[in-house]
Amino acid sequence: MLRPLVAALLAALLALPFTAAQADEAAIVVTATRQPMRANELLSDVTVIERAEIERAGQATLSDFLATRPGIQQSANGSPGANAAVFLRGGSSGHTLVLVDGQRIGSGTLGSSSQSAVAWSRLPLAQIERIEILRGPASSLYGSDAIGGVVQIFTRRGEGPPRVEAEAGVGSYGTSATQAGVHGEHGGLRYNLAAAQFRSAGFNNIVNRANRAYNPDADGFAMESLTANLAYALAPGHEIGLDAFQSDGRNRYDSGATAASAARQYENGLTVQSYAASLKNRLADGWHSTFRLGRASDDTTAYANAVMTNVVRTDQDQASWQHDLRLGGGNLLLAWENLEQKIGGTSAFTLKNRSVRSWLAGWNGRLGAHRLQANLRRDDNSQFGGRNTGALAWGYQLDARWRTHASYGTAFRAPTFNDLYYPLTAGFVGNPNLKPEAAQSREVALHYERAGHRAGVTWYLNRVTDLISWSGLTSPVNIGSARLEGITVATAMRIGAIDVDGSFDHLDARDETSGKRLGRRARSSANAGIGQTVGPWQWRGEVQMVGSRYDDDANARHLGGYGLVNLQGSYAVARDWSLFARANNLFGKKYELAADFATPGANLFVGLRYAPQ
Repeated sequence: MLRPLVAALLAALLALPFTAAQADEAAIVVTATRQPMRANELLSDVTVIERAEIERAGQATLSDFLATRPGIQQSANGSPGANAAVFLRGGSSGHTLVLVDGQRIGSGTLGSSSQSAVAWSRLPLAQIERIEILRGPASSLYGSDAIGGVVQIFTRRGEGPPRVEAEAGVGSYGTSATQAGVHGEHGGLRYNLAAAQFRSAGFNNIVNRANRAYNPDADGFAMESLTANLAYALAPGHEIGLDAFQSDGRNRYDSGATAASAARQYENGLTVQSYAASLKNRLADGWHSTFRLGRASDDTTAYANAVMTNVVRTDQDQASWQHDLRLGGGNLLLAWENLEQKIGGTSAFTLKNRSVRSWLAGWNGRLGAHRLQANLRRDDNSQFGGRNTGALAWGYQLDARWRTHASYGTAFRAPTFNDLYYPLTAGFVGNPNLKPEAAQSREVALHYERAGHRAGVTWYLNRVTDLISWSGLTSPVNIGSARLEGITVATAMRIGAIDVDGSFDHLDARDETSGKRLGRRARSSANAGIGQTVGPWQWRGEVQMVGSRYDDDANARHLGGYGLVNLQGSYAVARDWSLFARANNLFGKKYELAADFATPGANLFVGLRYAPQ
């Protein structure tokens, strides 16, 4: 049980000597309520990451970057471009809903306890302006999949005078990266156009010679990406917008069940696209309407010795109409959504499409020192019928520095087409009798904010029934009940001219029926960072520590814990020009994120950035 640990950490938090630091408590957050709110008014556990922080990051991939944030762990099957999974608050990889500019993305045929439905490797950091991480169940806002939380990615935006930005660099493992973009605004038009390219020779994915898929070759990766955003103010309070994102990547990987098949050259081409048009209208004072139409696609083509072997494509057509009304005591949310999911390709799935129609309502407001939030949602799925979810949160402002909140919410996840109908291939087959996963979550938190310093401790308990697991099986099954209980402590402060931040997570994620721990989730993890800006110099050091895990839900394969040290720095050689460098895994730690799969050793990346001030 974690309750004694919660009490001890709360006492430690109360005793911390807080000093002034740069702040983000006034940041405007959309994901937590689907309406813009200040971060220090929220009744949920949220992290906001701005572009400047992304540029300072020592990590090269989005999943690596997110794994240094509170409440998040990851797994990865080898070198850049390989499949990666993100575990939010101990949930399965399919329990994290990912949005790009408000659009749901991902594959309709993937998503399990260890394999993500989202192609994290095809979401380049170069194209991201901002990330909002909502921890905790959010199906009452977003529907299926948001059992562990939501990661919303906002691509680069245009504002201010026209600016051209560019960056180029090279590094270990034959890595090179370039990016360039132009953005700004003129009259009522805001615009952004950005392109990026990434290349890596990679390293050998599978290092265990006893693995049947072992092939001692370098598994490289190449990716090109493009974002375009336009917004035009038709009149005060009325705006039309267009968003486009595309990422096209091709990576090599190891596979096969015999020495002959393992010797073949396997490649995976994967294109992720998201397109949307929106119309925003101020219908009356305090009444805003947003109508959005869009499509997100996930298109995968597999090759063996340059011969195409399989094609799978997912299209998600999405429509939504949301109304935000300011009332005397708070804000009312009313919305309708329609989602059409279709899959195609060479695999013979029994069913290839389904539709989801949704209605949702929410209210959040303040009554004196009290804050309240309530959400209700109804999803009608053409496969599984209706599903109701809800959430209720209460918060109290103890004084100018301290606030607390408590919440309860329900969530669900519908099985993917793979879970249900995967055709019999190499001994694996779907299970059409699967039931949707359901979750009930509780959360209590305490936050401190003063002169820019932030600290918080959050306890949560999420019970997931009918958890879907493929781990070690040839066909997925519903686990009776999974218990995800944890505590997260996070802080950021300035000590003199030094910025310091850190977080600690303790997680108990297990199958309640068998008592075994869920695969690839460590009981303990911690992150710490320290940095400084002195004149033209900027530097930052990071330490990431992850405890031991099991590779599977049966707890048959143990993965050792590990600690990584990263360093990053930059020097402004002129007003608009800077040199930067990052050294990851500084001491060359050997570790595994998935059994038998390699991870990068000590590596270096250096580059030149042009960013007009």
